[in-house]
Order: sequence, then C-alpha cells, then structure tokens
Amino acid sequence: MSIPVQRMDYQFKPDAKRIIARFFLFGGEERRVALIQRVLDLDESSCQTILDGILADFSRRHRNISSILLKHFDQVQHTLASMEFEPDPLPIEKKLLIGAYFTKEFSIESAAFFNPSMVEAPDQSGLDEGERRVITSFRATGEGHISSIVFRSGVINADHHLSFDPPGRLLDLPDEVHIQRYEKGSFAEKLTEMDVDSSLIQRVMEQLSEEFTYQQLQSSIHKTIQDESLDAAQRKVIEEFSWLARSYYTILFSPETDISERVIFPISDAESNGIEDARFVQFQDDDGECTYYATYTAFNGITILPKLLETRDFVRFKVMPLYGEYAKNKGLALFPRKINGRYAMVSRVDGTNNYIMFSDDVHTWREAVKVQEPRYAWQFVQIGNCGSPLETDRGWLLLTHGVGPMRTYCLGATLLDREDPTRILAQTTEPILVPNAQEREGYVPNVLYSCGGLVHRDQLIIPYAMADYASSVAHVALSDLFSYME
Repeated sequence: MSIPVQRMDYQFKPDAKRIIARFFLFGGEERRVALIQRVLDLDESSCQTILDGILADFSRRHRNISSILLKHFDQVQHTLASMEFEPDPLPIEKKLLIGAYFTKEFSIESAAFFNPSMVEAPDQSGLDEGERRVITSFRATGEGHISSIVFRSGVINADHHLSFDPPGRLLDLPDEVHIQRYEKGSFAEKLTEMDVDSSLIQRVMEQLSEEFTYQQLQSSIHKTIQDESLDAAQRKVIEEFSWLARSYYTILFSPETDISERVIFPISDAESNGIEDARFVQFQDDDGECTYYATYTAFNGITILPKLLETRDFVRFKVMPLYGEYAKNKGLALFPRKINGRYAMVSRVDGTNNYIMFSDDVHTWREAVKVQEPRYAWQFVQIGNCGSPLETDRGWLLLTHGVGPMRTYCLGATLLDREDPTRILAQTTEPILVPNAQEREGYVPNVLYSCGGLVHRDQLIIPYAMADYASSVAHVALSDLFSYME
C-alpha cells in the first residue's frame, strides 16, 4: 500500500536578488596600499562626485549603506597604519569611499535554497483557534557554494494549510561579538579530539590560567612559536589554535528587523566555506522555559566541525563547537527534551548507521548506541535522520533519509520508544517521499531531504528540499503514517 502524503502547492526557489554587502579584501598589501593612496590623492570635489554615485546606486539595496562602508573602512586600519597615515582627521567622504572599494555584494541564495527545518515560533499571539505560527530555516547557498542560515515565518491553520509571510526586501548581517573567556580543560580537550599533538597543546596551555581570554591565547601562541626547536609544520599547527577559538561567538541582530531579513553568515575560520544543514529544535528546559537549539556543520573547505547554535528569540544567537569523541560527522539532531534526566541526540557516528547519544551536558557527547542500520534497498548506502525526533502519544517519531541506488535520497520514518529511544517500535519498509519527476532535477539530482518537520494537530508537516536546489512542504496524517509503519 502507498501512504497518502500530500504535497503542498508551494515552492521556495533561489532568488539572486537577495544580497548582503561583505568585506572585500583583495590582492596583497602592496595593491591595497596603492588603492588607498589613489583615493587619498583625489580632490574633494572628485571624491564627493564618486561617493554620491555609489550612495545613489546602492542605498536602496542595503539598509544603512554608509554604516556598512564605515565598518569596512575600519577593517583596513592595519593598511593605513603601514602607510604611517593617521585616519582620524580623514574626511568622512574619503573614509566612506575607501570602505566602498573594500566592499562587495554577495547573493546569498543565488545557487540554492534548500534543506529546511521547521519549529514553532516563540510568539503565538494573535492567532485564531487551531492556528500555529512557525519559523522555517533554510540553507541558502551562493557564490563559491558558501552556505548561510536564513529564515521564513508563516502560519499553519486548522486545516493544515501553510501560508508564508512575504520576505523582507533588505537583508541584515548581525553585529559579531566574540566571547571573552575560554575554559582550559574543554579547549584542550577539543584540540585533542582534532588529533593535535598533545605536546603542542601542553606548550600553549601551560602558559594559561584555567580561564583565559582570546588575547591571552594569542599571546601564548606567539610566545610558543618563538621556540627554535619547533619546525615549520608545528608552528603552523599552533598558529591554528586561534581557528578553534574563533569558533566561539555570539551574534546579535536588530530586533526591529523582520526574521526573513536576518542572515547567519559564516563568521569563524572553521565555517569559512559554509554553515550547512541546521537542524532546529524547540527544547523544553527543566524549568519549563524553551530554548531553541540548532546543530549544524561548519565547513572550512577541508574539515568539518559540528557546532551548536542557541537562541531564545531568534535575535541573539550563541554559537560554540560540540565536544566529545562522538560529536563528529554530519547530521546531529537533538531531542526536544531530556530523557530520564539526560540530553539525547540522534547521530550518524560512522557515516552509515543511526545512533542515539546521551549526555549530562548539551555540549559534550561521549556515549553512543547504534540503533538502526540500512535494512531495505532504498537505504543500502546509508541511513540518517531528517531532523530532531518529534514526540507523539505513540513514541518518538524520527524522520529518516535513506540513500539507495543511483544515489537517490528518499524519506522514511521510524518510531522510537518514549522512555528508551534506543528501542525501535516500528519503521517504514518503503519510503514515504520519493523525488518525483518535477523534484528530481536540480543541482544534485534525485535528492529529497529534510532537516526537520513538526506535528500540528493530527498531521506531520514535512518541509523538504528538492535536488539540493529548491524547497517545498508536504503533510501526512499521523494515523496513516503509523498504520503504514505497522
């Protein structure tokens, strides 16, 4: 029998007009010095004329373009210092113009808009009975295949119809705020998990107190690499300790912006090539308060680093790496509450099978139990989760993906015991969603994928990506799904 999954007549496609203004650091120091000198040599009238044209052309494309240009001017202060030039007396027009030469536009979703994850919004006021406001995150991918996290808001009504709010026209990057202190034990532990030589770790850590600042770490790194007994490769490894330190940060958006205008763009070196596949979950704390967590994969072009994002309001986000020998590989998904007093997480530790992990600390994962292996032809390559488990009266409902012949990704479902999620109660023997003729064509053909749905009344709502290019939404009655699983 086939399960009656209903696809909604709604599609999210990439929009190249969605742009941000990024810092543009080009060439070598010699080229940058030459450029700045050319601007400094302009007479006042010429400078004003050029700047007026830039502001007229770009002020409607970005919110407060002047602030962006000044921020980017501040980021080339080291070049001005090398020119032995004092920036303070410089006219504001020349600061803005220099900033413009070190700015470029970036289309955040020109390549793809996919891998959605849906959660209940913090604000549920002003709704009719049976309605629910939701926030859906997406992986937006632009030039160079660099990915970021973006959001859309919408409302599901009592008849399971989903309507999305129109996105805001202008996009905002947050103010970046690095955390000030690090804990020595945890920091050294993460370096060990990254297979850094223990003797190199000790050389740097022994100069630091149990808690240290970023500046203190940089000072210790600088002193350590002066040791002439170290070879070039060892110095390079030590210098990259700051790579991990910059993976911890807090970002803050203006609360006056619409959520569709907020872009979580790669900030740290660890995620320089993208923030991939955020799985959001509304987590109920022991005190009854709700915290939103999202696990995601930071990618720097060579290695991946699993990270955890935390927010209560989608305005302020705290970001830090995950620890523990089982905090690795892609596809980590946190349960929405503790089970028997402990945090629980779905993972794919070995890249092939589904595991359940447990921990007393949401940031550190040292226990993992394999619970599910590829069993059916449509998942012989690998099986994984499609977002955080959803609690139902029957048990934990886990959306899964399976990879089969011709690298086709399909969605299935598994039911886990509520008190012991390592125990499987039922699972689909056939996929519930398979890429159809319209969904299989795209950046990566034959891939249908999700990073998390939710249960609304008696329906499972499934946002999903099509061919790593665009996104849509489907829904299915829980009763039909459970019968299909049985």
